[in-house]
Amino acid sequence: MERIVEIPQGVRVKMEGFDFEAQGSKGKVNKTFKNEYVAMEMKDKKIRIFTKREKKTDLAVVGTWESIVNSAFVGVTKGFIYTMKIVYAHFPVKVTVKGNEVHLDNFLGEKSARKITLGPETKVTVKGDMVTVEGSDLEITGNAAARIERMSKIKGFDPRVFQDGIYIVRKGDVVEG
Repeated sequence: MERIVEIPQGVRVKMEGFDFEAQGSKGKVNKTFKNEYVAMEMKDKKIRIFTKREKKTDLAVVGTWESIVNSAFVGVTKGFIYTMKIVYAHFPVKVTVKGNEVHLDNFLGEKSARKITLGPETKVTVKGDMVTVEGSDLEITGNAAARIERMSKIKGFDPRVFQDGIYIVRKGDVVEG
């Protein structure tokens, strides 16, 4: 079994060994594809993903790799965005971005700020009570949004009463424009 993925206009693809790199106007995506029975090759602006045997697990890997490659092409041409909402009822929360760190101040009245460090390939912006996470790699962008959401996890309070936090409202949308 094989799947063919066409390389979109304006995307440069480099494949060396198990490493795959797609580069476009919105950024760059690097992935490593390694499997004993599934392989990828590039020829004539097309990527061929194929298996050497017809087992269910190998067929599943072919489909997964096809999905990852297609997501990489969408990411480097259009990008991905996660929209999050800051919710608080008890203490006014302040979210700031300093370099590649996201700081959450005064969460549930805590004296010290909660903070996480993100990779350089994600861009986080805060406008009012909305936080947006943008990036070209769907996996890295989604993980960054999940880490921001997890940063505001309530500890020591009843979550039915204290529903404060930062929550994902829309996920994985393609950036328009």
